[in-house]
Amino acid sequence: MLSTSFPHPKIQNLLSNLVLASKTMPSSFHFLILILCSILYLISPSKAKPLSKPKALVVPVIKDSNQYVTQLDQRTPLVPIKLTLDLGGRYLWVHCDADGYVSSTYKPIHCGSPQCSLANATSCRDCFDGPESPGCHNNTCRLLPENTIILRTMVTGEVSQDIVTIQSTNGHNPSKVVTLPKFLFSCATFSTMLEGLADGVKGMAGLGRSNISLPFQFSSAFAFPNKFAICLSRSTTSNGVVFFGASPYVLLPGIDVSKKLIHTPLFINPKTTASSSQKEEPSSEYFIGVSSIKINGATVPLNNSLLTINSTGFGGTKITTANPYTVLEHTIYNNFVKVFEKQVGNVTKVAPISPFGLCYNSKSFGSTRVGPGVPPIDLVLQKKSVFWRIFGANSMVQVNNDVLCLGFLKGRTDFTPQTSIVIGAHQLEDNLLQFDLVKSRLGFSSSLLFRQTTCGNFNFTSIA
Repeated sequence: MLSTSFPHPKIQNLLSNLVLASKTMPSSFHFLILILCSILYLISPSKAKPLSKPKALVVPVIKDSNQYVTQLDQRTPLVPIKLTLDLGGRYLWVHCDADGYVSSTYKPIHCGSPQCSLANATSCRDCFDGPESPGCHNNTCRLLPENTIILRTMVTGEVSQDIVTIQSTNGHNPSKVVTLPKFLFSCATFSTMLEGLADGVKGMAGLGRSNISLPFQFSSAFAFPNKFAICLSRSTTSNGVVFFGASPYVLLPGIDVSKKLIHTPLFINPKTTASSSQKEEPSSEYFIGVSSIKINGATVPLNNSLLTINSTGFGGTKITTANPYTVLEHTIYNNFVKVFEKQVGNVTKVAPISPFGLCYNSKSFGSTRVGPGVPPIDLVLQKKSVFWRIFGANSMVQVNNDVLCLGFLKGRTDFTPQTSIVIGAHQLEDNLLQFDLVKSRLGFSSSLLFRQTTCGNFNFTSIA
């Protein structure tokens, strides 16, 4: 385990006292004091074993029940905590039942503290349900964590602080473990928060635009650039990866997939998209500017006003890991399917299988390096020459041996969705996405299958 190291406190005090004393002594004594200070500094622990801050961090991600699950070690003594990844989530929240959360370093964050302001918590709570315990203390500031997998379930959660450890990386392999002793998170005590999450998961790891999300806390603690990259594996047996910090991001057989990225601006929705916000605030989710959609070069007709975020926060395109598949506003979906069917041509359709609306006999399509041989889909961005191309591996879903379905879903028709295009996790698999919060831009690779690697190819074998 590694943490930032300084000289022993007694040596620090002695050094300070000697320096102060030297100011009132003759020059000969002053010289002697400087010699003693140098010796003490040389033998101090920090000089004997210099420790540098990591330039990047890394965690594995595994696909489980159409969720993407990672793990952090938390508490004293350390406990591995399984967490569902939430790309747009505002922070880490953990289910802290009274019997299951044991830590000598746990600290509830009280109202009026700087940590409460940092967490953007504007209300306080008292616990009336018995003795105080993790997640239940009097005069603590609160957040409203939500389960974005199941109908945005939300409860009250105590703002808390505890130790978290994570592996550093050089971009090629994991390296030494580093420690954040005062990591802020939300501690929730209602078991309903875990409904719908993968087996063994105890919370959600938020990577969104928030002062206490994982990327922001990691970059602040270790002073590396505020950027991170996700690479989700379609395999349930090979780990995908999340990098925090700068590139390189190297996948076997030695391919730095951070090179040759296509870049597009990230936009901020001025209105929150969270159902549990305690006050009006910008959305923590990540939006990009899709200007049109093309299928095999044919433009999908749509209402362009749906593609921009209006003053009330409606419209636009966001990227999420909470939805397994891309969801299109219903008028966009209807035209999208018509153009797709026309470009596919005379291919045998079969009865759709929920939740999909368009399915085919899988034997109707050949196989290519990038999945089923279906027409490519282009999300055109800030100009015609900048587009995110989606091939068959990411546009189609193999439902069973005989049926292949279009992995885009129709949005509800009984109300206007806040976001017109929600790019889901299936469309992200085996694509590297770098979220650069310094330059406010997204870098994306399109399918790594073209580069003869996958997101399951990070070498998680530790180096010395």
